[in-house]
Amino acid sequence: MKVAFIADVHSNLEALRTTLQDIQTRGIGRILCAGDLVGYGANPNEVVAELRARNVECIAGNHDRAVSRVNPVGMNSMAAAAVYWTAKNISAEAAEFLAGLKSHALIDVEGTSLALFHGSPRDDDEYLYEVDAVPELLEVARSHVLVTGHTHVPYVKSVVEGHLVNPGSVGQPRDGDPRASYLIFDPSESKFEIVRLQYDVKAAAKAIMDAGLPTFLASRLLDGI
Repeated sequence: MKVAFIADVHSNLEALRTTLQDIQTRGIGRILCAGDLVGYGANPNEVVAELRARNVECIAGNHDRAVSRVNPVGMNSMAAAAVYWTAKNISAEAAEFLAGLKSHALIDVEGTSLALFHGSPRDDDEYLYEVDAVPELLEVARSHVLVTGHTHVPYVKSVVEGHLVNPGSVGQPRDGDPRASYLIFDPSESKFEIVRLQYDVKAAAKAIMDAGLPTFLASRLLDGI
C-alpha cells in the first residue's frame, strides 16, 4: 500500500485541498503529516478540519507548538505575527487538536520502519536540508526511512542504511517553485516520488491579505520563496 507524506501546510486551504484531491485520485489511503499544520496562512480551522476528516496522521511542528502555547519565541516578526493571529482566530476544537499532537512518530509500514520528525531526530527546530541529511540520523531515529519537514524544500536521499526524505511544503514552498509539494512512498519497492501540483495561489494570497496578515506572507506564495 502506497503512503503519502505531506508537511508544512501552514493554513493554506487551497493548496491542501488540491493535494488531498490528488492523493485521493491516486487511490492512496494513508497520509502522514510531518507537522506545521498552521501558521502563516489564513485558514487554520478549515485546514485542521480537512486533515481530521481524512484521518491524516499528524505530528506537531514548531508553528503548531507556538500557536498552542501562544509563544513565538525565536521566530521572526512575520512568523510571530502569524502565530498571534492564529492563536486569536483558531477554534477551541482545533486548538485542542494541535495541543494533543506528539513531537514525532515511529511507524511500521509493511515491514519498513519509518520515523516522522518535523525538524530532525537531534533537534526538532533543526533545519535538515539534503546536504545535512547524513546516514547517522537513521540510527538516531531508529528507522530505515526518516521523514522530516521544516525546510519547505523537497528531497529524496538514499544511502546504504536507508532513506532520508522531505516531502517539501504543501502550503508554502521555498525552493523557487510555487506549486504544492508532497511525496509518495511505495514500501513494496522502496521507491519515492516527489509530486508538484498547481493550485489557486492567488486565492490563497488574497485570503492572507484579507485576514490582515503580513503582506510578505501572501507575496512569497507567488514566487515559492
